[in-house]
Formats: sequence, C-alpha cells, structure tokens
Amino acid sequence: MADRELPAQPETQVPRPARMVCAAAYGLQVYGAGRYTSSVMDNQQGYSPAGLGTLLGDRQIAVAESCTGGALAARLVSVPGSSAYFRGGVIAYSNDVKAGLLGVKEAVLASHGAVSEECALQMARGVRRLLGTHIAISTTGIAGPEGGTPQKPVGLVYVALSTPEGETVTRNVWSGDRMKNIELSVQEGLRLLREYLEGTGS
Repeated sequence: MADRELPAQPETQVPRPARMVCAAAYGLQVYGAGRYTSSVMDNQQGYSPAGLGTLLGDRQIAVAESCTGGALAARLVSVPGSSAYFRGGVIAYSNDVKAGLLGVKEAVLASHGAVSEECALQMARGVRRLLGTHIAISTTGIAGPEGGTPQKPVGLVYVALSTPEGETVTRNVWSGDRMKNIELSVQEGLRLLREYLEGTGS
C-alpha cells in the first residue's frame, strides 16, 4: 500500500483531499470514499468547522491528539456555538498518557508503535468512551523536522474517526514543515468528520 504524498502548498491553495484508507484488515466501514465536496472548502484554510452544528444535530465530538497538540480542538472551538457539540479532548503526547487515559494497549505500542493505525484507532475509541460522545477524532504522527525513520518518515500521520456506526483511519505522508504538517493533519480530521456527517445526515 503506497503512502499518500502531498507537497506543502501555499496558504492560498487548498490541498486536494486524496487519501489512503487503512481499513481492510479491521473490517472497518469507510465513509465517503473518493468523494470530494467543494462546497465545504474554505479558500484560506481548507475544510472549515463552520456549519458543523447543523450537521451534528444532538451528537457531540471529542478529540484525542498527539502530533497536532490541540490544534484540532482549537479549530473546532473557533466557531461560535461550538460548546453545543464539542465536549472536550485529550492531548496524549506521551505513550503513558495514551495508555493510561485512552486505553491504548501496551502491546500495540510495543509492536506497532505510537505512530500507527492501530494506535490511532484505539485513541479515538478511548476518548469517545472517556468523554461519552457519539464521534471522536484522533491524530498521531511525526510532525518533524526530526524523529523520522525509513519505515516511518517525517510527515507520517494517522488520523482516525470513531463512531457507533463504524470507524475510519487514514495514513498520510505530508511534506511540509512542522506547522504545515500539523495544519494538514487538522484538515484531514475535519475532512473525515465532514464526510461522515454528510454521509449519515443530521
């Protein structure tokens, strides 16, 4: 399975939301595969959290963030009225927080590592259970500029979405600097959320 490699783009451009979904091994349901919805794009920042309240209805969101360090939560709460649907999040930067608070299995951390689809999925499941929400999004990866290996290069980020109806995890390899890689990961989380909500209705 090839990684997704997208070049860093100027702030005035919108990265096209092509992606690789890593779901087959887990029997996961994938939402909106291959669909590109230009109506939810923002010329400056890609996918926007505006209008999520209408799509969510009475459903609430939680996040578990590692490499994005709270940037996804910050984007979600940037919209007035977000307190109606954003319940909270966990910044699980270290493995002991991933295991202790989110319930990521030590065996997963030992065999697959924190930067893996298995860890991303368990992070999303864990924060959804911890905060009692319908939807959870997680991020884990290597924002850079250091920390990469041939197997797990700088820019490798897994983004997962967990709901009662199914789960999705994407494997992305960004090629920007640290802040751009974080921003692109936030955008991927918003994309997954939008596609799930548009696929299930409000």
